[in-house]
Amino acid sequence: MPELVFFSGTMDCGKSTLALQIEHNRSARGLQGVILTRNDRAGEGKLSSRLGLVTDAVEVVDGTDLYAYLVDLLSQGGRADYVIADEAQFLAEEQIDQLARVVDDLGLDVYAFGITTDFRSKLFPGSQRLVELADRVEVLQVEALCWCGARATHNARTVGGEMVVEGAQVVVGDVTQSADEIVGYEVLCRRHHRRRMTAASARAAALSPDVLPVQPA
Repeated sequence: MPELVFFSGTMDCGKSTLALQIEHNRSARGLQGVILTRNDRAGEGKLSSRLGLVTDAVEVVDGTDLYAYLVDLLSQGGRADYVIADEAQFLAEEQIDQLARVVDDLGLDVYAFGITTDFRSKLFPGSQRLVELADRVEVLQVEALCWCGARATHNARTVGGEMVVEGAQVVVGDVTQSADEIVGYEVLCRRHHRRRMTAASARAAALSPDVLPVQPA
């Protein structure tokens, strides 16, 4: 039976790498898939991993009807044996509903990949809808690590290395900004997310009372 499967995890846990691996395995068996993405780090119409692997994809925008797109593709003689949707957290709730309809009405497997919560530890609407509708939710087991070495469970947004907890849910970093204004992202354990302690601020606090004193030999 076809399924809607949601592969979730924090940043840096290998979601896009797994998406590319699934695409490779199925295409090697003669199957042809449709790859969807939105706001990928490599630019418009790309699915990329932090390992440097990149492939072409269909860029989804506001208002894209994913079910209608697949029906149109198939009705014009195109082929689709499965669908991969990367950065699925950025999809609208109705687009997740459309992916579920692709599974139910067109009989295609849909593999969605995305982070579950934003930098405020709030669910992305797309991810929430996937949790509600997916036949299976798979939490990826490749553990991303906080700067302290503990398992990273939270995504943090930083500006100039300092963690921020206010702002728009989706913000793409701008490398043209000054160092103090650059928006970045970092994975943290819950403890350091609660304390708003990033790798940069931890280095700045290296001589805090939490650090055991080193006695001279």
